[in-house]
Amino acid sequence: MALNPFVRALSLVGFDAFASGQGLNPADMLRRASLPQDSLRRQDGILSYRRYCELLELCAAQSGNASFGLQYGLFQGIDVFGELFYLIRNAGTVGDALAELRANYSLYNGGAEVGFGLEGGIARLGYRVNESDIPGLRQAEELACSVGVQLLRALAGAGWRPATVRLRHQPLGDEATYRRVLGVRPVFAAPCTELEFDASVLALPLGAADARLHQLITEHIARMERLPADELPSYVRQLLRNLLPSGRATLEKVADCMAVNPRTLQRRLGQEGTSFQRLLDETRQGMARHYLDDPSISMAQLAGLLGYSDASGFSRAFNRWFNVSPLKWQKRQSSNRQPRLLRSRLPNLPG
Repeated sequence: MALNPFVRALSLVGFDAFASGQGLNPADMLRRASLPQDSLRRQDGILSYRRYCELLELCAAQSGNASFGLQYGLFQGIDVFGELFYLIRNAGTVGDALAELRANYSLYNGGAEVGFGLEGGIARLGYRVNESDIPGLRQAEELACSVGVQLLRALAGAGWRPATVRLRHQPLGDEATYRRVLGVRPVFAAPCTELEFDASVLALPLGAADARLHQLITEHIARMERLPADELPSYVRQLLRNLLPSGRATLEKVADCMAVNPRTLQRRLGQEGTSFQRLLDETRQGMARHYLDDPSISMAQLAGLLGYSDASGFSRAFNRWFNVSPLKWQKRQSSNRQPRLLRSRLPNLPG
C-alpha cells in the first residue's frame, strides 16, 4: 500500500516542553526543519512526514542526545494518539484495542502504518515506513517503539514489558537508555521495527471499557477524514499562510518544505484539479478579507503580510480579484457592520 507522506501535527504533542528540557529552542528547531510555526498550536493540521523525521534528527544533533526520539516518545506516551486513544481504551480487550489502532492509525499518520499479528503464541506490533531513505527515520522508529511500549503499559498494566524489541538500525545511544525506556535491550539491524510479546496479553479485559462510549467514539472516528492525497491542497495553503509574511511563498520554497521536486508538486496539484498559483491567490484572498476587518492594519502592513513588496502591488491584485479597491471594500464592510438603527439615520446626519 502506498503511504501518504503527511502526519497530523498531533505528532508534535509535548514538543515544546520536551525540546526546551533538552536545551533547544522549539520555534527555532521548527524553522530549521521548515515546519509551520503554528504546528504546536494547531494539532489538527498536517505536516510533511519527511520534515517531521528531519526535525527529530536535527533535535538529536543539536541537543547532543542521540536518544532524542526514543526519550521523546516516552515523554509523549499515549497523548500522541489524541482522540484515538479513547477508542482504543474502550475496546473490550487488549487485542481488540490493538486491532482498533491498526485499523485507524491512518487518521493520524499517513507516512507509516501499524502492523499487528499473531504467530503461534507470539504477538507482534510493528511500525513500517515504505521510504527507507528519509533522514531522521531512525529517530522516528525509536520514538514509535517507546510510544508502543507506553501504550501497552497503559492497556496491560504498568509492569508490562515486551519480550523482544527489534529495530532496523544499529544503536543510536547507549544500551542503558534502551533498557530504561523499553524494558529490554533491542535486537538491532533487524528486518523490521516491532515489539514482540506473549499473545496471552491480548485476552486481558480492559477494566474501564465502556461499550456505549466505544460505539460513540467509533461513530465520531468514522466521520473524521483519513489522510488522503486530496489533503495536499490544504497542506499547501497551510504552508502559504506561514510563508507569505516573509515573502518566501514561492513554488520552490513550498516544494522544499514538503521535500518534493517543484515539478512533482505541480503535477500532484494538477491531479487534484488545482495549481500552485490558484492556491496562492485563494490563500491571499482569504487572508486579505480577514485582515481588512481590522482597521488598525495599514495597507502597507497588509501588503507585507500577503507577501507583496508594496501596497500598490496588493491593491492591483485586490482589484483583479474583487473589482473594487481594498479601501472601498473596507469601507463597505464597515458600513455593513454598523447597527441597523445607526445606518438608517446616517443620511439625516448634518454634513
